[in-house]
Amino acid sequence: MLVIGIAGGSGCGKSTFVRNIMDQLPPDSVALISQDNYYRDNSHLPLEERHQLNFDHPNAIDFELLIEQLKDLKAGKAINMPQYSYITCTRSEKTINVNPKAIIIVEGMMSLVQEELRKLFDISIFIDVDDDERLIRCIQRDIAERERNVESVIERYQRTVKPMHLAFIAPSKYHADVIVPLGGQNTAAKNMIVRMIMQKLLDT
Repeated sequence: MLVIGIAGGSGCGKSTFVRNIMDQLPPDSVALISQDNYYRDNSHLPLEERHQLNFDHPNAIDFELLIEQLKDLKAGKAINMPQYSYITCTRSEKTINVNPKAIIIVEGMMSLVQEELRKLFDISIFIDVDDDERLIRCIQRDIAERERNVESVIERYQRTVKPMHLAFIAPSKYHADVIVPLGGQNTAAKNMIVRMIMQKLLDT
């Protein structure tokens, strides 16, 4: 089994990059673990308060559960991954069954922030994209997928996204084995990483 951690700031194109990698790997060989599903449940708070929470601080992530479930997968055990809604800022009662695969990808902006989690990765990748480009992508994504408006996205970016990126996420790139500029559209980096994955699988 090969475990890969893929991190990068909000709006950097992590999901696109992961999809592009998975498209080049053998069918049914990859299990994808999204760090976003491990946000702590905030159903005890009113909706307006939930929308004001700092989701860009490491304390917002249930790293304990993520690490426990990743260890289970490495041990050959299936897991029930939680599901998280950005619209309600709560966990769903339904979970996603994930079976162990030859390749496990853990994708999320804080995937390289937590040391105990990093130690479980065989390959660590950081997607590095210009801040202005990431802001534009965040605006487009949050309006289309998370029922936000331009003003609320910009306010959140200034209040939490940018400060937390500078404090936690950007420094985590120095823990990466590979830093990928230009995000999900970097075909050369994608092809290189696919070759690296396939070679490591052959070596195990």
